[in-house]
Amino acid sequence: MRSLSPQGYRMSFSVGGLFLNESLAVARHHVEGEPWERTILRALDQGATALPKAASNRRTLREITNRLERLTLEERQLLQNEADRAEQQALLWLATCRTYRFVREFAVEVIRERYLSYQFDLPSETFDVLLDAKAEWDENLSRLSKSTRNKLRQVLFRIMREAEIISGDGRIQTAILSSRLRGLIGENCPGDLACFPGIPFMERNS
Repeated sequence: MRSLSPQGYRMSFSVGGLFLNESLAVARHHVEGEPWERTILRALDQGATALPKAASNRRTLREITNRLERLTLEERQLLQNEADRAEQQALLWLATCRTYRFVREFAVEVIRERYLSYQFDLPSETFDVLLDAKAEWDENLSRLSKSTRNKLRQVLFRIMREAEIISGDGRIQTAILSSRLRGLIGENCPGDLACFPGIPFMERNS
């Protein structure tokens, strides 16, 4: 699993959504140990996405592989072979949080905190509040245009709905993780359980 540097924010999640079906297809195209670029070429050749333009396909596949490679081998094997739909959604939400620092911070600093405070509604303005706070310390975030901010907000809320982190009407939902998935995450990186509202966790001592 490649870790994401705490420095800087990758904000390329404006592409699409959770990509559940596409991610499963790409994961099954991947040969463990090979470069992910080769996986992208194989997925393009075999039509892993239904997007009409080659450029759109490649951009989407690159974002999907960026997320998948943040899962451990054991997590990817579960995703590909045995996971039910709820586990697939949870694993792809986990991969998204690991890939995009802002998404993880939104999950922990906004969603989790609101859940713990029994504020289960999640207004779209919460995105802007956090982004404004982070932009005070990050020049790249401060340069985002209004249209880009709107697109990022729209896509993040779509991802959260598709992962069932929030309901269709925008309310935070208690995450239900299977015991095997919770154990797998807890063994590898227990702090990641904080990305799931209602799931207790304890940071591993360094």
